[in-house]
Order: sequence, then C-alpha cells, then structure tokens
Amino acid sequence: MDDSNSLTGAYSDDSVLFRVLRHLGWDALANIGYFTLPTLPVAVLAGPVFFQRRLARRSLALLEARPGQLVLDAGCGRGDTTARLGAAGCRALGVDIQPAQIDQARRRFGSRSGARFAVADATALPQRAADVPLPDGSFDRVHCLEAAFHFGHEGRKSFLNESFRLLRPGGRLVLVDITSGGDRPIGTLDPNGLVRGTWRFDDIEPYERYPLMASAAGFTTQRVLDWTTPVLHRAARLSALFAGTASTRAGRQALCVRWPGLRELEAREWDEVIAIVRAHQAIGRATRYAAYVFGKPARA
Repeated sequence: MDDSNSLTGAYSDDSVLFRVLRHLGWDALANIGYFTLPTLPVAVLAGPVFFQRRLARRSLALLEARPGQLVLDAGCGRGDTTARLGAAGCRALGVDIQPAQIDQARRRFGSRSGARFAVADATALPQRAADVPLPDGSFDRVHCLEAAFHFGHEGRKSFLNESFRLLRPGGRLVLVDITSGGDRPIGTLDPNGLVRGTWRFDDIEPYERYPLMASAAGFTTQRVLDWTTPVLHRAARLSALFAGTASTRAGRQALCVRWPGLRELEAREWDEVIAIVRAHQAIGRATRYAAYVFGKPARA
C-alpha cells in the first residue's frame, strides 16, 4: 500500500481542495456521499454532510453486524464509521495508515465505548493493534469504505487476503470503492494527474475484477451493488454547478455568502480548485462506484 507520507496530502488542509471541502462541511467523514434526486436541492444549500452520513449508513448496513461482534474498520480515516459500529454495540477496531487521521479519530471518538483506533496498514496487518490481537479467524466482519483505491492493485490483493485470513468462517467483508468501467489506463483519463495527485493514488480496480480477486482469496460474492448514479453521477452534477458558479466573480461572492470560510481563497486558488473539479468530472464519466459483499464460507 502507499505509505502514510504519500497519502498525507490527500486529507490535509494543505490541499486547497480539501480546504474548500472543509468549508463546505466535510469533517469526520471524507466520502463522496449518496444522493437521491429529490434531495439534490438540499445538497446545494446545505452541503454534503447529510449525504456522506447516508453513504456511511448504507455501507455499514451491508455488514449486518450484531452487538458483541468484533469488526475491523479498514482505512477508517477520522473514525466516524468505527464510532458508529461501537455505538451499535460492536467491538470495533478502526485502523488507518495515517497517524494524523488516527489522532483525530481518538480525539473525536476515543472516549466512546466499543471503538478503538490504531495506526496500521490494512494490507499488512500487525499481530496486535490497540491492544486487540489479530490472529487468524478472529473477526466477524471487515468494513472498508472508499479507501481501497489508495492501496494499489497489489495492495488490494493483499487486503483481500488479509481480510479472509482475519475473518471467522461465515464472516463478511463489505468493500465499497471507486472502480473503473473497463481496462482503460487511469493515465488516459487523468492526463494531467490532477485527480491522482489530489487523492494520492496510482490506479483503480476494474468493476468486474474485484469479485475475481475476492474469489482468488477464498471469498464468495454475496452481493454487488452498483451505486454509480447516486454517488458519482449526482456528485458530478453538484460539482459542475459549483465549478460553474465559482468561474465568475459574482458566483464566488455568492458562494462566500453561503460559506464564509471560502473568503480565504485567493484568485489562483479558485482557479486551481475549478481545474481539479473539472478533472474529477472528466474521470468520473469513465468510473463506477460499487459496494461488494464478500463472504468467507462457513465450515461444513
């Protein structure tokens, strides 16, 4: 997997895009969000947080985790989903390779029962994390929401193998990720590297390949949900509206009235954000967004 240094800029306020997203409301969650047509006007006025929480709820619901079960939240970021699992009565361990993210998770949620956090690489787990042992067959569920695209192809294979090893027979992995719609190289979709540079990743997995990789690791595929439209397509509509508005002086002033923190942006930073947003729109036309539910077969 990419190391913590290479990922830091993706989720740091040093990134102009992340500064903008923070002013729009991103906080404990850093996913795209799940949007429905009737609620798109709400997103325009209120920002993305409601929709990010909706995506997290949908992802966690696929786990069907029960109170008392041991759950690994891989690539947990700032800890929101791990805390949700703990609040539901699970024994949840959130791991992330970025120390700064885990520091924030501990500050936000570390005092809550049921949730623990540790700096660890989900593609090569240690023997113990946050005083929780990680032997073979010790966890009931593994959850990974919008993090595996950072891992690289070999890292994703390793993550699937690690998850299979860690799960008890009958256990479940829920993996929600951005994928490609075919074998077209990511470099042709993002020729200037604006998207890859912003989020610090090299490639994404083809939509159809994940189940094959999971099968090679020993999993059975229980469900595949295509969330491309409610996640990527509708987010693209909102980002197009933002970029169009931000392209004019009057539009920027209007955005600053709604989100006053945006007043800190200089003209060159507005231009940079618009370029990054439009690069995301271009790559979004050739990508898909999927939720995979993989099961570890129970012993006869």
